Amino acid sequence: MQAITVQDRNVGLAGMSLTDMPYPHAAENDVIVRVHAAGFTRGELDWPATWTDRAGRDRTPSVPGHELSGVVVELGFGTTGLSVGQRVFGLADWTRNGTLAEYTAVEARNLAPLPADIDHTVAASLPISGLTAWQGLFDHGRLTTGQTVLIHGAAGGVGSIAVQLAREAGALVIGTGRASDRDRALALGVDTFIDLQTEKLEDAGEDDVVFDVIGGDILDRSAALIRAGGTLVTIVIPPRVQPKDGRAVFFVVEPDRARLADLATRLRDGRLKPVVGAVRPLAEAPAAFAPGKRTPGKTIIRVTED
Repeated sequence: MQAITVQDRNVGLAGMSLTDMPYPHAAENDVIVRVHAAGFTRGELDWPATWTDRAGRDRTPSVPGHELSGVVVELGFGTTGLSVGQRVFGLADWTRNGTLAEYTAVEARNLAPLPADIDHTVAASLPISGLTAWQGLFDHGRLTTGQTVLIHGAAGGVGSIAVQLAREAGALVIGTGRASDRDRALALGVDTFIDLQTEKLEDAGEDDVVFDVIGGDILDRSAALIRAGGTLVTIVIPPRVQPKDGRAVFFVVEPDRARLADLATRLRDGRLKPVVGAVRPLAEAPAAFAPGKRTPGKTIIRVTED
């Protein structure tokens, strides 16, 4: 099969290429998925798990990408809950070969059934952004109706989903970003938008939850915005500055089949609209990883045509 691989951590992106790889093996409780569409995170080449397995051993050449939508073609021993020929979407393991490949092995519990009327391209944009947004807002932030939430990067992949989920939950939503993000964030449903380049973050006032996807100085300054009993949630680094009378939480997104199924239902009902950007073929995945012009939406790699 063909896959995108990385060979050498020292050269990073320069060592990424389309290569021939062995067909994957389905371990116990795995499925083999023929990948139709895949998502990735540009920072993956900085993650230790891209280069080593759970025991810390080198596993190059490795296949990046962790979001997928496709069709089950094989079941591993003991696998239940899914069947051959079923459409699925979800998250591949962090420390195994990923989704920028024609076929990949995934733990069945990391996948959810995909309804026939949801396009693979749209489904592949949802697992990391959707689960991160939900877990950040509700599992860690404990956001409830009537509270105020500030969402950094409100027009981005995670932020745009978080805005929609928070609005549906009945929260007052403040979004941040660049000036060019204002119209998009307002269309998604933010009540107030703050341009971080020209406006003061402190103008947001006190908030019950701040959801950070930026880090750095913005994360540090956000601690002062948390009202008593509130929560600062970030996916970047453990917070260096703690809220005076609240909590600070750093987390890494976790697979959740039931929540994926819920997100798919919201997608079908029109209550959730992921922002899909460019769609590129597998051979162009290395170019898609390269830093360049900032474009709206999540880039998706089309691996197999429907």
